Amino acid sequence: EWQPALKNVSSSWDVGIIDGLSGWTTSVDDVPADTISRRFRYDVALVSALKDLEEDIMEGLRERELDDIMCTSGFTVVVKESCDGMGDVGEKHGSGPAVPEKAVRFSFTIMSISIRVEGEDDGITIFQEQKPNSELSCRPLCLIFVDESDHETLTAILGPVVAERKAMMESRLILSVGGLLRSFRFFFRGTGYDEKMVREMEGLEASGSTYICTLCDSTRAEASQNMVLHSITRSHDENLERYEIRRTNPFSESADELRDRVKGVSAKPFMETQPTLDALHCDIGNATEFYKIFQDEIGEVYQKSNPSREERRRWRSALDKQLRKKLKLKPVMRMNGNYARRLMTREAVEVVCELVPSEERREALQKLMDLYLQMKPVWRSTCPSRDCPVQLCQYSYNSQQFADLLSTTFKYRYGGKITNYLHKTLAHVPEIVERDGSIGAWASEGNESGNK
Repeated sequence: EWQPALKNVSSSWDVGIIDGLSGWTTSVDDVPADTISRRFRYDVALVSALKDLEEDIMEGLRERELDDIMCTSGFTVVVKESCDGMGDVGEKHGSGPAVPEKAVRFSFTIMSISIRVEGEDDGITIFQEQKPNSELSCRPLCLIFVDESDHETLTAILGPVVAERKAMMESRLILSVGGLLRSFRFFFRGTGYDEKMVREMEGLEASGSTYICTLCDSTRAEASQNMVLHSITRSHDENLERYEIRRTNPFSESADELRDRVKGVSAKPFMETQPTLDALHCDIGNATEFYKIFQDEIGEVYQKSNPSREERRRWRSALDKQLRKKLKLKPVMRMNGNYARRLMTREAVEVVCELVPSEERREALQKLMDLYLQMKPVWRSTCPSRDCPVQLCQYSYNSQQFADLLSTTFKYRYGGKITNYLHKTLAHVPEIVERDGSIGAWASEGNESGNK
């Protein structure tokens, strides 16, 4: 039972898998609407997840020596939400209805459950998800046949999910756990989104925009000049305010002035996401960047201006050949997580350095990778203050060193441009860790492995 009762949510209790359009069938064209989406009702899915954790909750109360008969209210549940597009999911040869050959999966993970006890200021954590990035803890809520870039259809289908989530934030769940009715409140944190999805949900311009970051207002040129000193300023509410300014243009500005005022907000933010950094795609984005640096160093680009495509192709094949021969690392069409993890190692740099002619450049490359490997555990680990306290303390120093190297030795790559994830890695990691305690735990891997 919910108190007060949930607004905008049907009152039927025998809810199984429902048609994800929730009655909005008229709003989506081109596709037989009842085929394109299936989902659980959000509140029902959460209750089911809590019932699955019933033993863990009771165990947690016992471990903390709390009297379970006294603990009937004051439970807080923190939920991580993830959403990701899946590429080609077409049938090989079937005669089903004509649906898009892309899909989107929305899922959630119960990250922690805590309880406020009278006389205590802080909540006492009685359950903490130990494997927040496993597909086993990541519970699917909604499956949709839709291309994640099709903003209209996506918002039509996730609209009811957003409405249910909003209703649950304003209510308490009364649920029988361990034989007693207990009251739970929920906090939702949308962190399991890649940057493309965040930009779509929050109404920002696409990732090639001059407004490089989903956490701060920096432009690409500013971010490449000042690589380290930025703080998180964007939020869902601010994006909504900026959208209103964009829509009404109260100061009658030109298009360019208006865009500068709203810092690249271009559409109405649809779903609140937590401004954070997606650890998996951070890995992939930075590895792509290093892969390009390796090619440039093999070709000694720092001495040349404008090498031809032919030359670049030669360096690339030399690099691929070397990595395959020495590390058994096959070239990939698109960088993926596994390739990224194997490329970003000391061994890989040593192997690449065999192809780099100048001793000085070899040292610079090795130093760059060493600094990167010092920084990486901080945004990969589930609990950095426990797993890598030293690297956490040194992060700001290391990122400053890293930025200095890029802007001096590698300045041929960073004049006025820098990639989105490299900016976030250098500028925002310590602040996010300070706020959330972890970046790795809130990443999208659980959802990604569920997609597979």
